[in-house]
Amino acid sequence: MEQKFCQSCGMPLTPEVLGTEADGSKNEEYCIYCYKDGAFTGDFTMEEMADFCAQFVDDFNKNAGQNLSREEYRKMLLQYYPNLKRWRLPADKLPHATSPIKQQFIDEVNALAVNGMPRIDNLFVLQGSFINQTYHINGNAVKLLDDNASYWGTQVEKGDGRCFGVACDENYILVCEYGKDGADAEIVVFKRRK
Repeated sequence: MEQKFCQSCGMPLTPEVLGTEADGSKNEEYCIYCYKDGAFTGDFTMEEMADFCAQFVDDFNKNAGQNLSREEYRKMLLQYYPNLKRWRLPADKLPHATSPIKQQFIDEVNALAVNGMPRIDNLFVLQGSFINQTYHINGNAVKLLDDNASYWGTQVEKGDGRCFGVACDENYILVCEYGKDGADAEIVVFKRRK
């Protein structure tokens, strides 16, 4: 069977990572991280997509048996992307990232007015296993997210070497703070949505 690849970011497509249409049906051309609820999850240029995806160079190297630097991987992506459907379509033919639930999450996160966290203006679809930090609560190591679920989320740098992480789904909003590679993760807000 021929391997299919996301026509936006280039990742291999498997049934569990297929994007979704507005009616919840699966989209066979795009992954859930690029395309959800009938629209792209981010209004990227091709260069911005390459910058974003280059952070996953370690996963690529592990799966492909390569040893590329982040910049080498970015250059490789920029050579590959013009072959993908998203980057061949004229801008007026693209389903823009205007998912109503995405804007609702942005508004709800900003309404929390977390001390020291700048306002966010965009969220991306992220895999739970990629953002599921371990928190220490009453001496227990706890994870709050589902590794197999996808979340609307983002990371915002604080300027002191730490970051805020945001993860939202239909039930909860999580804002956390952590250091490099998720070190010393702390829950800032964990709120049930109405």
